Parts: sequence; C-alpha cells; structure tokens
Amino acid sequence: MLNDEIVDEIRAIREAHAAKFNFDLRAIFEDLKKSEMESLAEGRRFIEPPKLPIPSNSALQRTRFAHQREEPVK
Repeated sequence: MLNDEIVDEIRAIREAHAAKFNFDLRAIFEDLKKSEMESLAEGRRFIEPPKLPIPSNSALQRTRFAHQREEPVK
C-alpha cells in the first residue's frame, strides 16, 4: 500500500490528540464535543449528516413464490 502524506499527517494529529488524553476515549470525546460547542458559539455551522433510510423488514417483503399456495401433501 502506498503511503499518503495527508493520511499520515492526519493519523499523526489523531495520535497526538489521543496521547494528550492518555488514550481515554471518554476524555477524547468530551474534548471534541467541547471544541464543537466552542465552534458553534463562534458562529460556525455544522452540516448534519443525511439520515439513513430505515431498512425494510425482509420478512414482510413478498418473495418470488409468495402468490402460489402450497398443495397439502397426501
């Protein structure tokens, strides 16, 4: 796999940020949320990700032979 300088830089930043919080996921999350709230207070806007469609229940979908009735075996 080829090394990508941008990806390597992002990974290094992520690693440094995680090390700052001793790799504690809760502390990292809280810091990211704090940064997000500060950005919102400064007037920055965030774009919400698109909502995922609700997956259909395949058990309720018609099947290829659903319209045919089985004849009882004698």
